[in-house]
Amino acid sequence: MTNIHPTAVVEDGAQIAATAKIGPLCWVSSRAKIGENVQLLGRVTVMGDTTIGEGTIVFPGAVLGAGPQDHGNEFKEEAKLIIGKNNIIRENVTMHAGTPKEHFTTTVGDGGMFMINSHVAHDCVVGNNVIMTNNAVIGGHVRLGDGVIIGGNSAVHQFCRIGRKAMIGGLSGVDRDVIPFGIVTGERGKLRGLNVIGLKRSGFEESVVKSISRAFMFIFKGKEGTFEERLVQAREKYKDNAMVMEQLDFIDESLAGRRKVMIAD
Repeated sequence: MTNIHPTAVVEDGAQIAATAKIGPLCWVSSRAKIGENVQLLGRVTVMGDTTIGEGTIVFPGAVLGAGPQDHGNEFKEEAKLIIGKNNIIRENVTMHAGTPKEHFTTTVGDGGMFMINSHVAHDCVVGNNVIMTNNAVIGGHVRLGDGVIIGGNSAVHQFCRIGRKAMIGGLSGVDRDVIPFGIVTGERGKLRGLNVIGLKRSGFEESVVKSISRAFMFIFKGKEGTFEERLVQAREKYKDNAMVMEQLDFIDESLAGRRKVMIAD
């Protein structure tokens, strides 16, 4: 293939689309699958059973599909990493393959940006249009909804879920589930409110943003009854508001799984 640099090492068996470009000093494993118009710019390592979707650009130093940092499961033949379409994966990003606990698979969606030194651990499920800023890291089994933003130097503890279009501020540690559209800041991350600016930038009308803001105040800041009682009341009060219902469903799923949900102060 003319699109493979002569200094690159591509093992026999690798499936590489004709329009893909493999830059200098890359190493691509025999089980890799590289889609149309993918660019590995140079010194990219693609290990194991890793799929990279069309249009994704990978910058130097990235290591994709390495064995998980999960003691006893570091090297499993079945382990997979599946990366979607049109992602930007910047310098020194690491994404690890899965373990038997999650059917051996780590999954990354479409249209994401993974900035320098960010890390996706084993068994994670990352949605579409996610942004992980420089040095942001997520532990094993984390779930990131569509449109989530993880700020620089932030860390999400293993098994946590971050709901759709939530934003985690820089230098934050997250150790429990974060509702959709929430915003978290602080060294030990706390739920401060809703990602209002992010929602407006995403095209949500101001009336929609105000309506879920009112619901947030009722659920998390209300003085009547307990938090659990307000959740029940909110299901009736906001039953016609799909975004609020999405938040309530998210909370119910967390509580049903005996998980901790981040609650506003």
